[in-house]
Amino acid sequence: MPDTPLLDKVHSPADLRGMTDAQLRQVADELRADTIATVSETGGHLGAGLGVVELTVALHAVFDTPRDRLIWDVSHQCYPHKIITGRRDRMRTLRQENGLSGFTKRSESPYDPFGAAHSSTSISAALGFAVARDLGGAPEPALGDAIAVIGDGAISAGMAYEALNNAGHWGKRLFVVLNDNEMSIAPPTGAMSSYLSRLYADKPVQDLKQAVKGALSFMPGPIQEGARRAKDLLKHATVGGTLFEELGFNYVGPIDGHDLDQLLWVFRTLQARADEPVLIHVLTKKGKGYGPAEDAEDRGHARAKFDLVTGKQQKATPNAPSYTKVFAQALIDEADRDDKIVAVTAAMPDGTGLDLFAKAHPSRMFDVAIAEQHGVTFCAGLAAGGMKPFCAMYSTFLQRGYDQVVHDVAIQRLPVRFAIDRAGLVGADGATHAGSFDVAYLANLPGFVVMAAADEAELVHMVATAVAHDDGPIAFRYPRGEGEGVEMPARGVPLEIGKGRMIREGSRVAILSFGTRLGEVLKACESLGAQGITPTVADARFAKPLDRELILKLAAEHEALITIEEGAVGGFGSHVAQLLSDEGVFDHGLKFRSMVLPDIFIDQASPKAMYDVAAMNAPQIVDKVLSVLGKDSQAKSA
Repeated sequence: MPDTPLLDKVHSPADLRGMTDAQLRQVADELRADTIATVSETGGHLGAGLGVVELTVALHAVFDTPRDRLIWDVSHQCYPHKIITGRRDRMRTLRQENGLSGFTKRSESPYDPFGAAHSSTSISAALGFAVARDLGGAPEPALGDAIAVIGDGAISAGMAYEALNNAGHWGKRLFVVLNDNEMSIAPPTGAMSSYLSRLYADKPVQDLKQAVKGALSFMPGPIQEGARRAKDLLKHATVGGTLFEELGFNYVGPIDGHDLDQLLWVFRTLQARADEPVLIHVLTKKGKGYGPAEDAEDRGHARAKFDLVTGKQQKATPNAPSYTKVFAQALIDEADRDDKIVAVTAAMPDGTGLDLFAKAHPSRMFDVAIAEQHGVTFCAGLAAGGMKPFCAMYSTFLQRGYDQVVHDVAIQRLPVRFAIDRAGLVGADGATHAGSFDVAYLANLPGFVVMAAADEAELVHMVATAVAHDDGPIAFRYPRGEGEGVEMPARGVPLEIGKGRMIREGSRVAILSFGTRLGEVLKACESLGAQGITPTVADARFAKPLDRELILKLAAEHEALITIEEGAVGGFGSHVAQLLSDEGVFDHGLKFRSMVLPDIFIDQASPKAMYDVAAMNAPQIVDKVLSVLGKDSQAKSA
């Protein structure tokens, strides 16, 4: 473990406020070393936190947190913040069951005033705090200043612009720190990235305007010389200077985010004198201070446990290819044969596998940046233009584009293909990244086809099904992690729309599975077989349209029917229940049960532990079957 004599004395940010600037610099050095050591043991988001170490120390040393609300956008970068806000002794529990969240979380600490994990929400939340303060809101602790810290990638999203425009119009005292590290999860995309890049100075010293009207004198020479980016990019395009000033913000910067003296001077001056919204443009380096992170292509964004000296990650050897990689390869194979196939993602090319597609078909992969709403409607336009767009997004991120899914895709019956990654419970990222709701929010839309792959071979066939389907929108979902290890087809074959498949014939009780719980269902059947119970098992494949013939056959030939899915109530099981109700099946005594995710947000743990909480692993499936048949469950008989 690193030697951290000063950091050992920091139990809350208040301890920083009694230190000299020299001591704060030492705390920053120790905080960086402690962060690296922690993440080497736990895994997690490393690079983002290393990039904001000095910024974290400066903000907490100058502002009166938690009275002053410090809001980290996305909050990948919050580990140093957690260490100095009283959670250092629990950092080795990061992203584990009953441990600290990998993101800011209101229930975890008063120093986390607003939870995050999705991007571009911080300015809206900070403005809410500022207005609440001015209207006399009185939470505990009392409201002071509001400070949003947002990255150059996150500020590219539309929601951030909506908030900037609103805040500038209202003119409330508010601080927005633009943490510009030129490196979001993927290389930043779009005009905003180009705009920030063009702020680089051609000369070492710039004639900076007053930072806050009527309040601040010109920045001293060291700050001017420390800045790599110039202020008035748009002097030829706008009278007022920068885009941020046009939106009503006073602009300060750019300043060196690793020069603690600059940061402290600027924050102290602004904290004392600002009376309007201020944007402070801070230049940082993701992965700063740790060579293996600085040298990595992603600057150490997400890491498994790693060797502290070499940075080599301790990743387990997979037994089967990941669903994400299977999807990517299947789509590449289809695109090799069909030049109308295009792929779209929202700032997650690596996470969705589209980085592989981009290498194979660079002119047909589009990263629209953190802009799911735009991405969905962009796909709608592509579809209307005769292309075959695959909109590849995590389930939890697709939620952000739901109005566009309804209004721009479904109503117009446009054949957009939605590849929904991270379906179900995802493990260490917890509730914010769980794919719990997509079946419920898509299967209720007229004309939508909704599929779920039971294994990686089925996923290949579903990609082929989506390619062949031109009659309206179609979606298929698959989980994070590796597949089941099944034999893979040489080529995907389109499935018959709305038709499931029988897995095994049995008696008395039928289990109708939708998605990758099928593996757990088959394990449960092995246990039940030892007790003389042989359920029938079917794979639904489709939540919409339902396989009406299959479902009614199962209902007619069994005394009980159980559905299971990796999603919330209102999804597949609800649609099956509606069908059975409409057909009058319940009038004749069928026992029906639906296994869905519980009505809670499940905190981070291993996926297995999370599905234990959800009561959807093999032992709980066994108990459900025994219960519906009126027999003692394993739990009762144990």
